[in-house]
Amino acid sequence: MDWEEAKGYADQVRKLGIQQLLDIWKRYKGNERDVLLWGDEIEYLVVSYDEENKNARLSLRQEEILEALGRLEREQKATIAKRKAEDPTYQSEVPPKFHPEFGRFMLESTPGAPYGGNWSSLLTVESNMKLRRRLAKKQLGEHEAPITMTSFPRLGAEGVFTDPYFPATGSKSRSQYLPDELINLHIRFPTLAANIRSRRGAKVAINMPVFYDVNTPRPFNDPTVDYNRHLYPEDDDVRNGAVKEGHIYMDAMGFGMGCCCLQITFQAKNMSEARTLYDQLAPLGPIMLALTAATPMFKGFLADVDVRWNVISGAVDDRTEEERGLKPLKNNRFKIPKSRYASVSTYLSEDPRLRPEYNDPNLVINEEIKSELLDNGMDERLATHFAHLFIRDPLVIFKETLETPPEGLSDHFENIQSTNWQHMRFKPPPPGDSIGWRVEFRSMEIQLTDFENAAYAIFIVLLTRAILSYGLNFYIPIDKVDENMHTAHARDAISTKEFWFRKDIFPPPHRHAHSSTSTTPSTTPSTTPTPPPLPPVEDEYTLFTINEIINGSPSNLNTNPHTPGFIGLIPLVEAYLNTVNIDVETRCELSDYLDLVGKRASGELMTGARWIREFVRGHKEYMGDSRVGVGVNYDLVKVVEKLGMGRGEEVVGSEKLLGKWKGRK
Repeated sequence: MDWEEAKGYADQVRKLGIQQLLDIWKRYKGNERDVLLWGDEIEYLVVSYDEENKNARLSLRQEEILEALGRLEREQKATIAKRKAEDPTYQSEVPPKFHPEFGRFMLESTPGAPYGGNWSSLLTVESNMKLRRRLAKKQLGEHEAPITMTSFPRLGAEGVFTDPYFPATGSKSRSQYLPDELINLHIRFPTLAANIRSRRGAKVAINMPVFYDVNTPRPFNDPTVDYNRHLYPEDDDVRNGAVKEGHIYMDAMGFGMGCCCLQITFQAKNMSEARTLYDQLAPLGPIMLALTAATPMFKGFLADVDVRWNVISGAVDDRTEEERGLKPLKNNRFKIPKSRYASVSTYLSEDPRLRPEYNDPNLVINEEIKSELLDNGMDERLATHFAHLFIRDPLVIFKETLETPPEGLSDHFENIQSTNWQHMRFKPPPPGDSIGWRVEFRSMEIQLTDFENAAYAIFIVLLTRAILSYGLNFYIPIDKVDENMHTAHARDAISTKEFWFRKDIFPPPHRHAHSSTSTTPSTTPSTTPTPPPLPPVEDEYTLFTINEIINGSPSNLNTNPHTPGFIGLIPLVEAYLNTVNIDVETRCELSDYLDLVGKRASGELMTGARWIREFVRGHKEYMGDSRVGVGVNYDLVKVVEKLGMGRGEEVVGSEKLLGKWKGRK
């Protein structure tokens, strides 16, 4: 349905969605699982080289590539089944899976089966990522390659950036820059783009600050904006102030949903543990966003940011002027402070350490839905979480689903749940499946190599084990998480900015926040008297650098009483590994991954964003004017491909990014 028709069914979808949620919650709230399962999602851009003109473009062959990969997966599964029939003891890795994404130039990949909780499975993560890249590469033409860049540097730039070329005249996005032909052909995706635009009452308006280099015009006014285009009513947007001075202007969903990322999903043993992981990982989202920064360019210009997040946030911002607070509420119910793609807005655990002050007292919720959830036995915090998600309208509705009995399904619930793209996602079990309660960690940027992606994935997995083992407490007020997300966008935030973080992360029996000398938290239970009154919330957190958060810092009480020592997340993980049964060889291999993360945090190794920016600024064709030309982009994409294929020793300067691991195959 287009938006004019769909909006008439929005309340019906919400009602059916809550009915399905309650059915799932009642059926699975007591679900127990003993084993940690987790998996990663890697997204690729598929590039096509025009060698004659030295131009790297985006290949729009997603359908053909996925069809070939699907055939390969089926053949591999058939071969495995045959071998097992012949030999029941035969063991083989489940073939990876590939999935469509919004852009026809994108592929998403996941392991064929979740990783388990055993230590040896961690050592298969990087090899599985390499396998997926090789499998994708084999299905491409000689002129094509899969690369793991967050955003294609010249997406929407002047000239030819897709293969094949299409003009930007489509009726779905109505963009000045992106043709509709780069959107996945499944009806859901162009409808999503069109309905976001229609519901908003204008095209999305994404403005990212330009990086002022030595020859960048001051003031910078985006020279690509066509103020004289009159194809669609929305072309008036640029004449009505959509473009900001000093910013790179983008006007379509594809600029955001055409970005790639690294996401990790964890299955917890039960709902309570999933809620704990959700809450404790939420404050880490902005930290990991800054630590994985890899996006310094948009639409052919260097930007004065290093990450993608706000581009995607703006790309799916369907809020009307009333909902954005630009006009008084008349036709809409809520003033909504954030886009659908944003940092989380509320904690949801029943942890007694979750003080009311940590949550937003002005959180916007659907009161009727909250009452219905409470009346059906759901607790206050979980009901509040879902009542907040359900202030949104469903964006894509298929009429036939409204005529299907909702029982035993989750489609209406997922219609709204899956279009709340927050940096954490709490995922109930799908009905009729053996999958448990899950949380998805969504903030990290995709990295240029599989080694880097594996390192960040493994680090987060090990950190979750430490969180649960030691009962760690990372709570800070939710508005400080929002502030940290904003801070994470800054250029070189990893080395120039400070982030709010909790001073004392240990439960009372283990507290030693003012000392960095003890790096092995006690695990001995302790009985304690009635705890003293809690301090003001403001005393529980302070500003730390990324290096201090990740690698730790000694106490400076004598010189600066406001700077307590902090153990550091990597020393914390290492302390946890010291307490578990893990063989020396595995521990040594895991140390490589932790070392990479630590060296990024300390600044010894560059982030992907800084390395890419320096590559561009050092290129012989770069004019110091913030423009990323065709030749610069071609050479950059070529070296990114080499890095991804394990040929870092061929890339000048790769040691600044990868250090001693530049030649890792």
